Amino acid sequence: MATTARDYYEILGIKKDASQDEIKKAFRRLARKHHPDLNPGDKAAEQKFKEMNEAYGVLSDQKKRAEYDQFGKTSFEPGAGFEGFQTHGFDFGGSGDIFSDLFGGFGDGARFHEEAPLKGHDIEARLDISLEEAYKGVTKPITLTREVPCKSCGGAGAETSKSCSSCRGTGSIQQKRGFFNLNQPCPSCKGSGRIITKVCSACRGNGSTVSNESIKVKIPPGAYTGSRVRLKGIGGAGTKGGPAGNLYIELAVRPHPVFKREGNDIYVEVPVTVGEAILGGKIRVPTLDGNVTMTLPAGTDSGRKFKLKGKGVPAMKTGVKGDEFAVIKIVVPKTTSVKTKEALKEVEKAYEEKHRS
Repeated sequence: MATTARDYYEILGIKKDASQDEIKKAFRRLARKHHPDLNPGDKAAEQKFKEMNEAYGVLSDQKKRAEYDQFGKTSFEPGAGFEGFQTHGFDFGGSGDIFSDLFGGFGDGARFHEEAPLKGHDIEARLDISLEEAYKGVTKPITLTREVPCKSCGGAGAETSKSCSSCRGTGSIQQKRGFFNLNQPCPSCKGSGRIITKVCSACRGNGSTVSNESIKVKIPPGAYTGSRVRLKGIGGAGTKGGPAGNLYIELAVRPHPVFKREGNDIYVEVPVTVGEAILGGKIRVPTLDGNVTMTLPAGTDSGRKFKLKGKGVPAMKTGVKGDEFAVIKIVVPKTTSVKTKEALKEVEKAYEEKHRS
C-alpha cells in the first residue's frame, strides 16, 4: 500500500509539467537532505525519505507517470492490476544511479568510500635568478628532498603478503545500514585486499623512501618575481599506486645594478655631459641585448625619456617584448678650470629667461 496520500509532484516540490531532468534534480536535492543514514534516529526524515522515493519511483518512469497523471494513485494500490511502487524493501524505481552518485554506491556489489590510489603531495621550492636569466631564459639545477616509491617493494610496503581472509581479497565487506546493504572498505586490510606478512625492510612498510635529488629546471624567457614553474610528477610519491605530486618552483628575480624592471618594460639612467645635452649627438645606451647607439637631440633636458621599442623583457605567455626607456641624466664635472668657467658664463648668457622663480 502507498506510504502517503500527498501528491507526488508536491512531495518533490515540482510542477506537473516538470521534465525528467527536473524530476531527477529535485530528488537528488531532497535525498541529500533526508537520507536516513545522514539523519540517524530521525523518524520524520525517514518518513519523508519514504515519501520522496515513492514519488520518484513513479514520476521517473514514463509509463507509471502517465498512469498516475490519468488515474491518480488508484492505479498503484493493491489489486489495481498494475505493478506499482513497493515500499517494502524500497524498490527505488530507477533511483539507484542517483544514490551511487550521492553516496558512493548503495546496494549489492556497490562500493562505499573504498580506498583508492591517491596522488602524492605537491612540493614547493624557491629559486633566485638574475634579470639577464629572466630575459633570455635559463636552465638551472636545484636540489630538493622528496619521497619516492620504494624500489625494493615497488611502493607496496611489504616484502611478502597474502590475500585477506576477512574480505577474501576483494577489499570490501558488506554491512547493513538502515534500509541498505553497503559495501565498505575491509577494516582488516584497509581496502587493499592483501595482508602484509613481512614488512619491507627498506621503507619499513611506508611504501616510500626519502631521496635527495638534484634536477635541472628550465626557466622560460620573461620570468618575473612571483611567477611559478611546474614540474609534473616531481612531487611526493603517491599511495596505493597513485601518481606522484608536482613540484612548484617560485621564482625571484634579483635587483639589477643598472636596469630597473616595471612589468615587461626596462628603465635605465643614461649619463650625458653638459655639452652632449646642449649640442646633441650620438650616445651609447646599454640594453639587455648589449649596447645600442641612439641620437640625442640638441637641447635635451635632464630626466627626458627616450623609448627603445622592443628592448624590454618578453612576456612569458606570448613572447612579445616590452620596451626600454632611456632616462637622460646630465652629469656635471666635479672640478673646472678657469677657461671652462669662462665658457660656462657664455653658456649662461644663452638662457633667455630665468628658470627659478
